[in-house]
Amino acid sequence: MGVKSCDRADEPVGLKPDRLRDPRGGKSPRRVPRRSRASTAVFIPIGFFVLLVCADYAPRSAHAQSFCASCEVQIGLGGTYHYWGTTGGTVLPVSVTWSQGRYELGFFRVTTQQTLLDRASRNERVMADPYWGASLSRRWQLFESGPVKGFVGFGLAGRTESDELSATRWDFASQLALRFRLPGNRAIAELTMRHWSNAGIRLPNHGQDFATLTVRLNSGLFGVGETNRQPIDPAFNLEHALAANGPGSEGPSLP
Repeated sequence: MGVKSCDRADEPVGLKPDRLRDPRGGKSPRRVPRRSRASTAVFIPIGFFVLLVCADYAPRSAHAQSFCASCEVQIGLGGTYHYWGTTGGTVLPVSVTWSQGRYELGFFRVTTQQTLLDRASRNERVMADPYWGASLSRRWQLFESGPVKGFVGFGLAGRTESDELSATRWDFASQLALRFRLPGNRAIAELTMRHWSNAGIRLPNHGQDFATLTVRLNSGLFGVGETNRQPIDPAFNLEHALAANGPGSEGPSLP
């Protein structure tokens, strides 16, 4: 009788089935994709920095009536471009500004693919797929003319994907914004031109260019905007006014 071979001919060399299974007899544990872990890690430093900034601007009075007395929430719509041509990306922005617009935290969702015409082949070249992004910026007011204010800002941006626009997921963020009142004087809008790039640290570095138009929301979770606040006359005395309008006073009584 011939000697039987212990190795099967159709089994790949070097691949041992016992290493593919859990020693306890079950299936091997499912590994978390590296892309999802990296996407989550993008927002951790920004979130930690936001907590530090908000801690400094948190209400220090025990009688504070709102979470953030100077916060303004804005939501809107935007689009991507490159130089003077559109790249077809739709942007959904949500931003929070505080301290009279000096600081901005923005969250952005690019919902569509970005393409650019390649002059060499005359075909559309895919520059970026949909992704999530966030930015934290310090802003400076350039001018104020009537209902219009101009801002310039610089900060840091993070993205969940690296692509032809930027080889890195961490970029520098710059912006130029115009804030103005809408007709009716009930809402404030802001038109912002934004640019994210890594300053040539790694190539390719075409940069992410997009514009956003946002409108401020008024909610009970945040304080009233600085522009809508009515200052109280420091000479006004509430107790004196109530006593003057109390029973037996000659002045008109309060309803």
